[in-house]
Amino acid sequence: MHEYNLSSWWGQCYGWGMFSWHDLGPLIRVEQCLNSTTYLIIIAEQVHPIMLMAYPNGDGFFQQDKVPCHGARIVQEWFQEHEGDFTLLRWPPQSPDLNPIEHLWDEVKRAIKQLVPQPSNLTELDSAIHQAWCQIPRITFQHLVESMPRRITAVLKAKGGPTKY
Repeated sequence: MHEYNLSSWWGQCYGWGMFSWHDLGPLIRVEQCLNSTTYLIIIAEQVHPIMLMAYPNGDGFFQQDKVPCHGARIVQEWFQEHEGDFTLLRWPPQSPDLNPIEHLWDEVKRAIKQLVPQPSNLTELDSAIHQAWCQIPRITFQHLVESMPRRITAVLKAKGGPTKY
């Protein structure tokens, strides 16, 4: 799960997405900067039902990064109330950003940059983002999930220092 911010393209265009080894999750356009209330609505209304369906035994893992709204008290309380539904991965305070979804956002950005003509407004950009997201090959996100043990091993070996990831 991760927020994308394409503000360097035109104004503000925010979104949120998730994936697992099995499939890409929804891509949700967020009309304003993602705050704790908006994030909690996404988690409760989008992520929770997907996690319950995909992992009915509560054996799924949910990874978020260290965006301030993820650590908000109302968000943390919600996760505590639903801790039996899936496991929220905890990150140490000084951990590197290993969220593999960054690679999917790079795929989306590359696809958008190759469009001719380029999207000329936010509606066209939003449509292009969704189309690029849906065209990410399954093998791409499966390899990202499978890379996590190697990523974590590299970070441990580097004692938290820089890695190729």
